[in-house]
Amino acid sequence: MKNSSQYLRMLLAASVSIFAFTACDKDESAPASTGNNNYSAQVNNLPKEALSTVESTSLSFMREEEKLARDVYTYLYEYWGSKIFNNIASSEQTHMDAVLLLLQKYALPDPAAGLVPGEFKNPALQNLYRDLIAQGKKSILDAYVVGATIEDLDLYDLYNALEQVDNQDITYVYENLAKGSRNHLRSYYRNILNAGGTYIPQFISQAEFDEIISSPMETGF
Repeated sequence: MKNSSQYLRMLLAASVSIFAFTACDKDESAPASTGNNNYSAQVNNLPKEALSTVESTSLSFMREEEKLARDVYTYLYEYWGSKIFNNIASSEQTHMDAVLLLLQKYALPDPAAGLVPGEFKNPALQNLYRDLIAQGKKSILDAYVVGATIEDLDLYDLYNALEQVDNQDITYVYENLAKGSRNHLRSYYRNILNAGGTYIPQFISQAEFDEIISSPMETGF
């Protein structure tokens, strides 16, 4: 992941690129689930393969990164009351649970165990949470941009992780997390447009972003 100071500069630059907030805030709420919640059986049916250091580190990080998304969206829902944050927070909880299932399968410690919302073991994620909350409280448009940026970042990290892992069960979960993040990005982008703004990707390429927003919702978890 890019470091927190670099990320904050990018986030501030993104906020400069959006148009002024207008009164036409149409809430394009995303569904809490995208269809396939039977991931537990699928993960357990796939073989338990030798785990590399890269894979174990990736699982630990991804568990907290999904928590970051859930915690930020939960906060923004309570702050703004926009349904999209509540719906996608529920989806992020499913993502957290899927990664936890892998941690348990491989007898790895859960880095999120015992942590309250907004608390992280990873210092970079702790800093990001603070910065995202501050940005998201400025306006509902800024909050939607925060949502898009989180999904943009998640996809960047998932795409990189998928190039380095080869266990079938981890690949299966990560591919589904990416489907979910693409769906969430589509939903946040619609809300940004409806609020009179725009979004320029900060992590994935412009070509990847354009392909995502021009394609239909996917089925995953």
